[in-house]
Amino acid sequence: MSELLAVRSLTTLPVVTLGGDAVAHVKDTVLDPVAGCITGFTLTGRTLLSGPLPRDLPWPAVHSLGHHAVMVRDAEALCHLPLSVARRDALRGRLLGAQVLTDEGDVLGTVRDVLVEGGTSGRIAAFRIAAHRDLVPGSRHRRYLVYVARGEAVSVSGRSLVVPAHTTTCVTDDLPDFVARAGTFHARRTGVLP
Repeated sequence: MSELLAVRSLTTLPVVTLGGDAVAHVKDTVLDPVAGCITGFTLTGRTLLSGPLPRDLPWPAVHSLGHHAVMVRDAEALCHLPLSVARRDALRGRLLGAQVLTDEGDVLGTVRDVLVEGGTSGRIAAFRIAAHRDLVPGSRHRRYLVYVARGEAVSVSGRSLVVPAHTTTCVTDDLPDFVARAGTFHARRTGVLP
């Protein structure tokens, strides 16, 4: 698994060409929860007082995604489109605040953030949720913010996100522990580990 990035932390990242020119900033990350990946970004101008740009950045045009910038080959990667389309796409891909349920009907909590893989992947790896107390017995945190793996199949209906029930076996409130558990869990499910 490559490094994980929180979607909330992507807001205001600069969009930089391989030549080093800053061409925009990220306004919103557009996600496709069913496909499990980033589909693109809506953008703002390069300065603090700039408003939304009538352009977006589709994921296939992204060269690399990191903690400090979104890299594109050149400014031509930005696509012109009506602002209403960009806003519609951003709303369609919004997962923050959605209720999380398992496919067996158990309520897990509410999405507070989405973790995506950096680099060239852009896949959704996990959700950070405000969980119910019984999901993580003995949690160190009062608010019970925990990480839940995306799983192989996810469906979205209205403001609800449905994840496979087996994803609750690697829930934790510690990100490094989550990465280790999720890696071991995935290896066992795919037959790499006994």
